[in-house]
Amino acid sequence: MSERPLRLGFPVKVMGRPGFKSNDTRRWQQNPHLKTSLEHVDTILDYLVETRIDMYRLSSDLAPYATHPDMPQFHDMVAESDAELAALGRKAKGLDIRLSFHPSQFVLLNSPDPELTKKSIWDLSSQAEMLDRMELGPEAVMVTHVGGVYDDHDASRARWLEGYAQCPEHVRRRLVLENDDLRFSAADVLWIHERCGVPLIFDYQHFWCLNPERLELRTVLERVMASWPDGVRPKIHFSSPRTEMREIKRKVSDKEREAAKSAAPAKRALTKDVIKPTSRLKTVLLPPVWTGHADYVNPFEFATFMRTAQDLEFDVMLEAKTKDLALQRLRSDLRRYAPDVAGQFAAVEDTGTDEDVPAEAEAEVD
Repeated sequence: MSERPLRLGFPVKVMGRPGFKSNDTRRWQQNPHLKTSLEHVDTILDYLVETRIDMYRLSSDLAPYATHPDMPQFHDMVAESDAELAALGRKAKGLDIRLSFHPSQFVLLNSPDPELTKKSIWDLSSQAEMLDRMELGPEAVMVTHVGGVYDDHDASRARWLEGYAQCPEHVRRRLVLENDDLRFSAADVLWIHERCGVPLIFDYQHFWCLNPERLELRTVLERVMASWPDGVRPKIHFSSPRTEMREIKRKVSDKEREAAKSAAPAKRALTKDVIKPTSRLKTVLLPPVWTGHADYVNPFEFATFMRTAQDLEFDVMLEAKTKDLALQRLRSDLRRYAPDVAGQFAAVEDTGTDEDVPAEAEAEVD
């Protein structure tokens, strides 16, 4: 174990202060540029220092249209931003802030369409080039998923190896592979690692959503940590599932309006209000989808996980919907409920993020 405390990070959007941008969002007609995005990120780094957050995921759209096949006017923006990238990298390294990318879901190395695979490698190459021009160390990685099943799980898993082999060296040097929640489990990415050596990302929520092999949590963690090169600290993803009932607006069908005229009960979805013969819309009440990320992180769940992972060293990217707000609240919660776990991360003074939660809160009544 190194002496440096573990990091907590969040992805892309800053929610703790209004007005921050993570990238240049202007449309192509306004000539957006990576240089403008880097100015936004420079401001975010200052915010991270202020809030004592030491890991951050860069937007996958940091270089707008840089790999758009029909807009060659944007294709040179990464090289044009060499000085600005180098400056941002020096600042991040000086502040000891770990940066990473998570390319979009459209980046697929296992696509049966060779053109889509080629475009995906171009996207990865562009992001890897940015990290290289920042002169960041090997902890600055790009996270990707295996991709689609395409009606053949095993063939699609194997085809990822072919896509990976086509990637240039500077991409393979930074690419890491994550287990997902619907298609490719921890066992699948371990299978891929054994055949090509790609380092792995462990996603906690995905592990519980998709683990048909019934692998043990601690065993998987140990194997994933061992997939990283010596001297490079792994990182994992952590999130809690949403538990709220979902309210979905839907149109009321003619059949439902006719049924509403009858006093006889009809078998239909649970709705917030009674459907009347004149109703046009209905609010359907549905249970949660466990693959959805919660707004905040359950501190008891997180503490239990960290105790299970005792003596393993990794940074933690939180994938909660409220981003940096969830991170700051988790730190506060850990100090209160799990100081042994809080002590594993960088010491942070109480910033008052939970001052609205009295220590002697009244018991909740169902």
